[in-house]
Amino acid sequence: MIIYHNPRCSKSRQTLALIEENGVTPEVVEYLKTPLSAAELKDIVTKLGVTVRDIIRNKETEFKDNGLNDTSLSDDAIYRVLANTPKLVERPIVVKGEKAVIGRPPENVLELLK
Repeated sequence: MIIYHNPRCSKSRQTLALIEENGVTPEVVEYLKTPLSAAELKDIVTKLGVTVRDIIRNKETEFKDNGLNDTSLSDDAIYRVLANTPKLVERPIVVKGEKAVIGRPPENVLELLK
């Protein structure tokens, strides 16, 4: 199990704690320090079963600064922006095998612990 984690985020800390309370020691990747590549993000989006726009933090200043409010922007262009601006990636994301969830709310991670 891998958690893409931001230790400054309360939801991310709560999700990590919930995983650990269930007896699992996940691999913790601080994605702001170790940004994900566009290919890694594509893989995660596939495992989440969502679109790339579903993992964007659209209230961040960088959302508009990077033109992500342009609905004609291609998915590949969005992946490149997210790879270069990891702050825009929703957090936390937890991956186990071929499945993933966004830990908002943290209880979403429970489906990966079954």
